[in-house]
Formats: sequence, C-alpha cells, structure tokens
Amino acid sequence: MVVGCGPCVNGGMTKRILKLMMGVVGGVAVLAGGFLAYVQVTGIPRYAPPTANLASLKVEVTPERVERGRKFAGVLCAGCHMDPTTKQLTGKRMEDAPAEFGVLVSKNITRHPTKGIGAWTDGELLYLLRTGVRKDGQYIPPYMAKLPHLSDEDLYSIIAFLRSDDPMVTASDVDPPGVTQPSFLVKFLSHVAFKPLPYPTQAIAAPPRENPVAYGRYLVTSLDCYGCHSADFKTMDVFEPEKTPGYFGGGNRLNNLYGGHIVTANLTPHETGIGKWTEADFVRALKTGFRPDGNVLRYPMVPHTELEDWEAAAIYAYLRTVPPIQNAVARVYDTTNDPDHGKRLFYKYSCVTCHGTDGVGIADLRGAAQRYTTDEQLVAWIRNAPGLKPGTKMPRWEGVIAEEEYAPLAAYVRKLGTVPAQAGTTAP
Repeated sequence: MVVGCGPCVNGGMTKRILKLMMGVVGGVAVLAGGFLAYVQVTGIPRYAPPTANLASLKVEVTPERVERGRKFAGVLCAGCHMDPTTKQLTGKRMEDAPAEFGVLVSKNITRHPTKGIGAWTDGELLYLLRTGVRKDGQYIPPYMAKLPHLSDEDLYSIIAFLRSDDPMVTASDVDPPGVTQPSFLVKFLSHVAFKPLPYPTQAIAAPPRENPVAYGRYLVTSLDCYGCHSADFKTMDVFEPEKTPGYFGGGNRLNNLYGGHIVTANLTPHETGIGKWTEADFVRALKTGFRPDGNVLRYPMVPHTELEDWEAAAIYAYLRTVPPIQNAVARVYDTTNDPDHGKRLFYKYSCVTCHGTDGVGIADLRGAAQRYTTDEQLVAWIRNAPGLKPGTKMPRWEGVIAEEEYAPLAAYVRKLGTVPAQAGTTAP
C-alpha cells in the first residue's frame, strides 16, 4: 500500500475546496444575476386586489364629510396631485422627488371616468389608501403615502370629497405631464423591502377632540408629520411612529423645487427646537407660514390653512410631550447676487421655495400679469392674499416686505409671465 505524503494530500484537498468554493460563488453570482434580471423585467410586484365585499363598499356623501374631506385632501393629496396650472387634482411631475426614485408623475384623481378615478368604487379607493395596492393589484411604493392611522370616518370623508362637486375634483380629461418611470432601485426594493401595508382588521377611531394631546398625536401620525420631521425617511416606523429614530428632532434632508435641498426643523420641546415657542407662535407658523423670528416656512412645508386653530393647538400640545432632542438645525436662506433687484427679493423672501425658479411650483405665477393688470392689483395680492382669497397657501406679506420692495418684486413676477401660461392657468 502506498501512502501519499501529507503535503500532497492536503494540497489536493485544498484545490478541491477552492474549486468547490469557486463553484458556489459562481452559482450565487448566477442566481443573483438572474434575480436582478427578473426584477428589471417584472418591475414592481402585484398583489391580490381588494376582495369583492370590500370593493363594493359604499361611502355616504354628506356635506359634513365633504367639508372634512376637503381639509384632509388639502394636506395629504394636493401637495402631490394638484397641478398648479389647472388648479385641479389632475396630477403633475414630482420635481422634488429623490432622483434615485426615477421619474415620478402623480395621477389624475378627479372624477373623470377614464382619465381619473371616476370608475373606481369607494372600497377600491379605501383599499388603496390603506394598503398601497390598486384595484388591479398593482402595488404603489412608498412615494405614495399610505394611511394606516387615519380613522375610518376621516378616510370616508376623503372619499366623499373625491366624489363631490368641488372644483378641485370635477371630472377633467387632462393627462398628467408624462408617466412614472420607477428606477431599478425602486423595483428592487419593492421586491425585498417595500411591501403593502396590511388592511386593518378592526375599526379605527379618532380620539375625542376634548383630549388635545391625544388628538394632536392622532393628527401628526395620520398626516405623516413625523416622517419629514424625524431623522430619515428610511428609518421611519410606520406602525409605531414614536419608535422612529430622531422622532420629531428634524434633520431630514428634503429636496426643494429648484435643485437644492432643505433640512427639516426640530419640533421637539428642546430649546434647539420649539422649546421657546408659545402656542400662539406655533399656531401662527402652522397656519400662516411665518415663524416667530419673522422668517417664512420653506417648501415642502406650506401653511396648513385647512386646519382650525384648535387642531393646530392640539398638535402643539402633543409636541410638548415628545422627548426633547438637542438638534440645532441651521436655517440657511436663499440669496442671489443677480443684478435684478426683484429677483434678489424673490429669493430673499423665499418665494422661490414655493414657486421655483421659473414661477411654476405649487402655484403658477405666469398668469399673474394677466389676472392682475395693474401693479396696484398685483401688490394688493402680495400684501394680503388671504384677505382676497381665504384659504390660499399664499402668506400675508403686509408688514414683512418693506414698502419700497413691492414695486421691484412685482416687476419680477411680471417677468415670469413672459413664459406662456398653459390653458386654465390662474394666479396663485
């Protein structure tokens, strides 16, 4: 019997192990490549559509529900679906969406039977808003907000509003400007991380308004305020919001409308947050857009004129109970060295954060020159837009903008009108 030497035996074994390992690595690479190819071809997954009994659910449309639904739709839906030129929920390109998501274009959600949601049942809408799954089973990733915490009644109110005769949702056959083209990253994450939310198995009710802390918590979790004002969207805890890292401590980096970004504010009761703010300070900022220091809130934060004073006060009451976080968020305001004085003012007062560099942001300024034919009329609008049009997102600038600044600012707004406005354009 011939016995091989140790080194020879071990060397042969080592080669076999290496060969096996290379085979495993190669197999894993093939599987990974196959999975990635599968993701690219199949795109975002589909799931079971709503059951027949849920799809047949019918929401009673009452004036009270329509009015309350208008409030919630103004906060939750209009930011993404309101076209600034049509002034309807006809959809728009999401210019401030993260580039890594691809091209995002929101849908027409007016009552039009084919271009909008007129052919959807109330139950199909309810299922989409709770889970993120369309009536055909197509899943919509997290760039569409899902509403796991909103009460059944308030969700019914949103649906009642979408069924109403309100001008925002009147049937319109306007097509959104393009179609959504999700990136490979979104497709991949939709296979491994993003999943539909479960449909509730029990009724969801709002707390009584007589308990302002509880009601304030209900509003900030239902309206997703904590998502923007915590540390990072990627670490949100949808089911237990208070477990979100940096809960209401701010610092989340968001895109604006002209290629830059802002960092969200700290809303905890620490002195680096709103610890020194009074209830009146907070209500004024939330509803009118002006902070106690006189600076204006910047897009994507807009004045929530839809909220009543007691609702804003309830949010403040709840935020006072949130654990304080020390996080001094720098407030960097836009400036420009442009020789045009009006343009410098447009940046100085952060008009650019809502209207963008071309005047077409959340409100289209290009029609202002036609709507306000004299400088006197245009300046009157800038001074006190809420007094002329109650409920507008435009802040009241009287007492903020210096008298000698109105004329050059108005002149610059008129320059924006040299870009032809689309049909249906109105002033902001």
